[in-house]
Amino acid sequence: MTLKITWNEASARRMERQCLAVPARGGTPIADVVGAMLGAHAQVLSAAEVSVGTRADGVTRADVRAALWEDGSLVKTYGTRGTVHLLPTAELPLWTAALTAIPSGRSPSAPAVRLTEEQADEVVAAIGDALDGARLTIDELSDAVVARTGSWAGDLVMPAFQGMWPRWRQVMHRAGQRGALCFAPDRGRKVTYTRPPHFEPLAADEGLALLVERYLRAYGPATPGRFAKWAAAPRGWATELFASLAGAGVIEEVDFEGPAWVAAGDTEFPGAPVRGVRLLPYFDAYAIAAGPREVLFPGPAYARALAGGQAGNFPVLLVDGVVAGVWHQRRRGGRTTVTVEPLEGLTAERERELAQRVERVGEILEARAELVVGRVTAGPHA
Repeated sequence: MTLKITWNEASARRMERQCLAVPARGGTPIADVVGAMLGAHAQVLSAAEVSVGTRADGVTRADVRAALWEDGSLVKTYGTRGTVHLLPTAELPLWTAALTAIPSGRSPSAPAVRLTEEQADEVVAAIGDALDGARLTIDELSDAVVARTGSWAGDLVMPAFQGMWPRWRQVMHRAGQRGALCFAPDRGRKVTYTRPPHFEPLAADEGLALLVERYLRAYGPATPGRFAKWAAAPRGWATELFASLAGAGVIEEVDFEGPAWVAAGDTEFPGAPVRGVRLLPYFDAYAIAAGPREVLFPGPAYARALAGGQAGNFPVLLVDGVVAGVWHQRRRGGRTTVTVEPLEGLTAERERELAQRVERVGEILEARAELVVGRVTAGPHA
């Protein structure tokens, strides 16, 4: 008989494993916390700092930056969906193997803009060579790539903001996913890039199997479709991958509002539902990966906290494990005002807990935080 899992059971286990039910104890390596999340989205570094600090007692943005820029236990690079993430440096062999094995699909660029696969490989190799032992700005890197490949790589053919980018930049994320590029500390106001420490990737099959298993332990039960959305992979390919892993005994089927999957033998779930309030920043891993999305974002939360079905564009208030509002902050000097807009009124007890969560956000960002409870909203953000 197929094991049946309820939403409360799945939600409680996910939050437990995400260190959202109980934060990791002081002294837990920050890389371990980031690894449990399967990476922290870091397009906005302050959001990644809140994501990590929310999950680890006593951790501040200075600790996250020290792990990133000083001891090197974290790396800022391109992860799932081609987006910027913090990843544990020690896990790069896994991530590189898995991410490069996921089919990328058809390029969104016009035919005249695209690189051939041979050109893309040449550009990635040039990026890795140019950044080996160096820290370069984007302009310096562009010159180095063109010098190693040819003028075709520097053709200004990619529409970008108010100008045009050179052709080679369309595979910049691929260089990160292959371990040829990562971010380095800023040089003044300019972003710089370098190459992460050299490593040997896992075999592709091993990397994919480990990634699916870890994804299911962190966010399962899940379907191939939800994994495909999280990984920006073709749905059909993901379905075949899950079938192959099931046949090999790596994953097993359960009933979670229909057929879904967990890692083989990983069938223990908490008996009590998660309680309390949490504040998750932009593109927090839990808000993006946990599903089904219509359950995580129930009722008016689906319209208020998702942008066209896209999670992450709004920092969210969780109440008892589901999205129940949004929040934002405004910082001035050493003070930050955190305005929380719940979708329903909060009890006095939950407001007191919310004040504690806001205080913690201030600690993470090394600021004095003030809570403002905004109007209860149920429609799209004005």
